[in-house]
Amino acid sequence: MKVVLDTNVLVAAFATRGLCEAVFEACLASHEIILSEHILGELHRHLRGKFKMPPRQVDPTLVFLREHATVVRPAKVPVGACRNRTDLAVLGTALAARVDCLVTGDHDLLTLKRFQGIPLLSPRAFHDRLR
Repeated sequence: MKVVLDTNVLVAAFATRGLCEAVFEACLASHEIILSEHILGELHRHLRGKFKMPPRQVDPTLVFLREHATVVRPAKVPVGACRNRTDLAVLGTALAARVDCLVTGDHDLLTLKRFQGIPLLSPRAFHDRLR
């Protein structure tokens, strides 16, 4: 299954322990993770800014993700597709790779439930589907 992991899921997977870490590990082991430079850039900013991680931790994380994920260029998405314009690139990433689902903790995206046939799932809903 091809899965986009949104920035918030990746931040939680690498900066904390718990559900998002389990989701990431399951995707790494059995699915194709789809990312974009937009998502990787957001991850870099959050880990360095909000979580104050040093470059010696953040840089290898980004290298690891680039080696173990497929990085695509987001497709263009109409501005009115979601409430938050910064989420357009995330939706575009999912659309460009024709993924099976997008996993996010972003409530603006989760309210859509689906985008052009792609299910938008919370980490909990995705984890429960894997069982």
